[in-house]
Amino acid sequence: MKETLSNDEGMMELRIHAPKEFSFSENLKYLSRSSNECLFDIVDQKIYRAFVVEKDETFLIEISAMNETELTVRFPGRTAPMENQVKDAVCQYVRHWFDLETNLLPFYELAQKDPLLQKPVSQFFGLRNMGIPDLFEAIAWGILGQQINLTYAYTLKRRLVEGFGEYVEFEGKQYWLFPTPDAIAKLTVEDFADLRMTVKKCEYLIGVAQLIAEGELTKEKLLNAKDVKEAEKMLTNIRGIGPWTANYVLMRCLRFPAAFPIDDVGLHNSMKLLMQTEAKPTKAEILKLSEAWADWESYATFYLWRLLY
Repeated sequence: MKETLSNDEGMMELRIHAPKEFSFSENLKYLSRSSNECLFDIVDQKIYRAFVVEKDETFLIEISAMNETELTVRFPGRTAPMENQVKDAVCQYVRHWFDLETNLLPFYELAQKDPLLQKPVSQFFGLRNMGIPDLFEAIAWGILGQQINLTYAYTLKRRLVEGFGEYVEFEGKQYWLFPTPDAIAKLTVEDFADLRMTVKKCEYLIGVAQLIAEGELTKEKLLNAKDVKEAEKMLTNIRGIGPWTANYVLMRCLRFPAAFPIDDVGLHNSMKLLMQTEAKPTKAEILKLSEAWADWESYATFYLWRLLY
């Protein structure tokens, strides 16, 4: 991490170097897929989002790129000195969000020989499995998306965030933070009435929030699982979390490379599209086709999803 001070506006900057198998523009296209996203804004090729450090300090960050592989993080509205632990937290978050620690070379080598992956890796080279670093946000997003289309899932997320989250205000605009487990854990189903969400989803969200708030469910415990199957089992033992939600969380938050939401409709549709068949592949066919993806199932899924939007 290299830190510099802008000469133009006196604004602190962090420079974060990415691997050469990274494309800021490809990831920006992915992040722009919904006009109803409520946790960040993209304006003039810059990402703006609120950031909180250990519940103590909340501020706005701006992420842009000098070139495809060098990110610049700035802090609009802030000119005061920033402690190293805060800068480190921001840097760590950005690196996790863009999955900059993963070496994609082995995946790209594998994909070049794979009939299903050749097209997406060529078309979206440099795309990363954009993460959801916060465990509660990742699980909540999985629960919100159950049994509904993506468009309505974004609507539910906005209602949840604006109903129970906090925000940073800058130049008259609000930048929202996802609600904390502590905030959701103390609610009742009746408190969710304005969200127009099923009772079961409300119960699931409250239950997960309580487990996290009480320390019963943590990223550390999941990461300490002996393998992806054990971690999946730890999640599916929780009410409201099935195999799809568990693997989605293991992909996007915990970064288990072998996480594989094999029952995902989007995955089936993308495979059908590439295979040019009228019927979706069966589970047995998917298992056969994915044999070569061992320990890269997560990235294979993410790239196949990308074909659909």
